[in-house]
Formats: sequence, structure tokens, C-alpha cells
Amino acid sequence: MEKITFIKRYEESFRKNFDFPAMTDYGSGETFTYGGVAKEIAKLHILFKECKVNPGDKISVIGKNSSRWCIAHLATVTYGAIIVPILHDFNANDVQHIINHSDSVLLFAADAIWETLTEEGLPDAKGIISLTDFRLLSQGENENLGNIIAQLDKKFDEKYPKGFGPDDINYSNQSDEELVVLNYTSGTTGFSKGVMILGRNLSGNMEFAHNYIGLKRGDRMLSFLPLAHTYGAAFDFLYALTEGVDVTFLGKTPAPKILLKAFEEVQPEIVISVPLIFEKIYKNMIIPTLNKKPISWALSLPLLDTQIYLQIRKKLIHALGGKVRQIIVGGAPFNSEVEDFLLKIKFPISVGYGMTECAPLISFSLYADFVPHSCGKVLSCMEARIDSEDPENIAGEIQVKGQNVMAGYYKNEVATKETFTDDGWLKTGDLGTLDKNNNLFIRGRSKTMILGASGQNIYPEEIEAKLNNLPFVTESLVVEKNRRLIALVYPDYDAVDESGLSHDDLAFIMEENKTTLNKSVASYEKIAEIQLFPNEFEKTPKKSIKRYLYNNI
Repeated sequence: MEKITFIKRYEESFRKNFDFPAMTDYGSGETFTYGGVAKEIAKLHILFKECKVNPGDKISVIGKNSSRWCIAHLATVTYGAIIVPILHDFNANDVQHIINHSDSVLLFAADAIWETLTEEGLPDAKGIISLTDFRLLSQGENENLGNIIAQLDKKFDEKYPKGFGPDDINYSNQSDEELVVLNYTSGTTGFSKGVMILGRNLSGNMEFAHNYIGLKRGDRMLSFLPLAHTYGAAFDFLYALTEGVDVTFLGKTPAPKILLKAFEEVQPEIVISVPLIFEKIYKNMIIPTLNKKPISWALSLPLLDTQIYLQIRKKLIHALGGKVRQIIVGGAPFNSEVEDFLLKIKFPISVGYGMTECAPLISFSLYADFVPHSCGKVLSCMEARIDSEDPENIAGEIQVKGQNVMAGYYKNEVATKETFTDDGWLKTGDLGTLDKNNNLFIRGRSKTMILGASGQNIYPEEIEAKLNNLPFVTESLVVEKNRRLIALVYPDYDAVDESGLSHDDLAFIMEENKTTLNKSVASYEKIAEIQLFPNEFEKTPKKSIKRYLYNNI
């Protein structure tokens, strides 16, 4: 790929792939070609100009994944304005705070979300536009958006009297050093910050994906991760549309049945996922199969075990639509037991690592080069170091610098300064090691590490990963209380009911789980007690547990 700016990638792709399918909304079946997307963008550019939106202004977008969500996003950045994607799971107060804090002048919103907001809460917005059909939902005082939108088709025809074609696509010439995205994090510390993502940050991700993931025109993808998060946006959407890929947006919660049906219909070549999806498949589909007596017996025989693993691999590939050649997992730590099994059956899966502040990628390796339990090799456009006396063997904070690193936090100089070292490295807050081949290994979060009685570093995430694979455990949290490790467990009540057990049996089952767990961890990692938790743990919109809420339980 040529060294062109992030924005010009879309001008080039839309011209080259003008007649090819670009986006489809799952369920409705509505499809836009690349030319159709470009036409919608051109109309929105007229709207922006008519309502006096200037390059550099902020425009927010909030709603579930959809073609029009992406069109609003692309129209904003290709105009030279700055997009502010907001996770649709944020509550109304947080949404209004982000819109106001970011100085957004327009909002594209799903109708249902707009119903939770108030005009009074958005005093500086020129108007709110529906993501259903780009109709006007509300406008500010002394604004004329209603008339502008009503006349939009007419103005479009006047501007392109001979029709709209590839040569009419012409986007902003701004450099890659300009701000493109303002992405508000949803971290587990309860404080949201606006990450300033530049064109070069996104270009770094696009270049790497082009060289290593290798999507091509006509490939298909199923987008089910939230596009307001940088991971889903970077690869399911932004990268895919630079290559002529046909993206289908699920637009609903990816429950297993819905997701498997969509995979069957879309038949994607590449799957971008979070670990939870494959951890659920392993726990609910694979473990029960392996525990059946004929299968467990056959696995003890050298030739039969190979055949069984081959059949499981084929079944999984078929469940993902039958054509997948690479599965990329990121966004959270991967359960090591699940990873080991998938690699054992030669499932084409690999793990990457990143963060919003790097738009998002820091490290990744394709399946053929992937080192088990790592999260890939540090990208060539990035550098990483470990704040440790022995970076290869003793975990320390991962610090990075390079093309993908953000410019800082919007209107928050204090947080920006705290996030960078004095010599300019971004402090990730994650603990890890780095081998001699530049493969990165994550151990946990620096803020969650527990110091053992004899000075040992205890990473609760590693203990939780083992515990979550034990019977009747949905999710868990390991915390320290009075110098003892306590595991908070939210049980799988549905599985308990289906098994014919009573809830009173859970205490005995969890005692057995504790015994099993403690046999598999170091002496200083042993759990003293399992406490049952009545509800799911409260999570961020990215489904990370808000640990800070449970530290004093």
C-alpha cells in the first residue's frame, strides 16, 4: 500500500471498488456498494457545509453497529472534522457529558438512544440526526437543519448534474499529524478520558493490517464487536473498507445462537473476536464432548486422538461459516487452557495486544508465527520495553512508543502527563515480559497485582482464568482480604438447574472447586475461601469487570 494519508485511503478505495458491495446490515439485508457509501458521504458533506460545520469541529455518533453508523463516521473524517464515537452502553448522563466535553457540534444517534437524552443537556449541539435514515431528530435554537435536510437531495443533484461517479470522490487533504478521532475510554477505574487519535496512529494500524492480515476485494467479514471501541473499528471497519471487503454488521448482542447463525450466512474469511466468544464455545461445546466416555477413552490412544482433534477443528471451522482462514483474538486476556486446546487442534487462532491509546495495536503475530501464551510480536512501527531488572523473566510494566501512540487526553494535561514517562514512553498499566524475539507476554494489570506475604507477585487474572473453567462458575474475581486470597464467584445458576442440583449444593461444589484450583496454582496463589456472589459483576461497556467496586467486599 502506498504511503498515503489515512483519509486518502478511502478516496482511493471508494474509487477503485465503486461497484462492489461494501456494507450490509444483518437482518434488514440493506446493502451499500462502495459507490453508494461515497454518495451518502457526499450528501453529508453538503449538509456539514450548509450548517457551517468546519474542518476540525467534533461530531459525535452513538448507536449499535450499522452501515449508517459507519457512513456518519467516514463522512466526518473525510470532511476534515473529528469523529467522537460513543459506546451505546454508556448511560445518558455519561453520553451527554462526552458530547459536551468533546465540544461536539452535531450528534448522529440511534432513535432509542436519543429518547434517553434531552435537548437541554446538549446546549451547544446544532442538531441531532437519526442513524436510522439520517432524518432530523432535533435542532438547536436559531438552526436551520430541518430545511437543509429537506433540500439535501436537490442540492446534491445540483452539485452533480451528470450523476455521481468515482471521479467525484475527493476528500480532505489534511496531514496524518491532525486529530481524526476522539475516543472516550471505558476503563475499569470509573473515569473516562478522551483519547486523541491522529491520522498517523490509524495509518500505522492500517499498514500493518494490509501487510499481515491480507484481506482482499470481495472477502467477507462479520462485524459484531462494538465499533465505538478502537479494536472493532480498526479492523472490522476501517481496515476492511480500504481493501474492498464486504462487511456485514450484526447490529445486535452477539448471543451464541445469533452469532453462529450469522457466521453460517455470511461465511467470513477473517474473524475479529474477543476471548469470551471462544471461551464460551470451549466450555459449552468442546468440554462436554471431550468428557463423553467413548471420546475420553479414544483420546488416550495416539492415532485416534489425532483424528478426534481433526474432527473438532473441522466442526469449529464449519461453525464459523466454513471459509475462515484466520481468527484474531484481542481486547482482553485469553484463557490459557482454552488457547492451549485450540492450538493443539491446529485451529488458526492468534492473540494480539493493544489499547485505545494506540488505536489500538501494539503487538500481533499471524497463526503460523504465533508463540503460545504470548500476544504476538511488537509491531515494526512500535517499540516496547519492560520496566523490570530482567525484562525476559521478571514482569514489569509494559511501556511503548511509536507511530500508533496517541497525542494525549483531550483537555486533560494532568492525565496525559501521568500516562507518559519523563523520556516519552506510554505507560500501559499492564504487566508483562518481553522475550529476545520481541514477543510480548501479558501477566496482568499493575493496579490489580497483589503482593504476597513473602513478596511474591500474584496476578489475580491468572487464578481467575483457571477458576472460570471449573464446574458451575460463570465468572470470578480474586481479591485480598486480611492477607488472604478470596475468590468471589458468580455461579452458573442455569447449569445448576439443568443438572438437577439444588442451590444448596453449590457450597459443596465450590469447596471441591477450591481444592481442584489450589492443586493447579503456586502455594502463595492458593485460595482460602470461595464466596458466592448473587449477581453478575458490574462491567464496563467493553465487558471488563469494574474491579474497583469489589476491592472492599
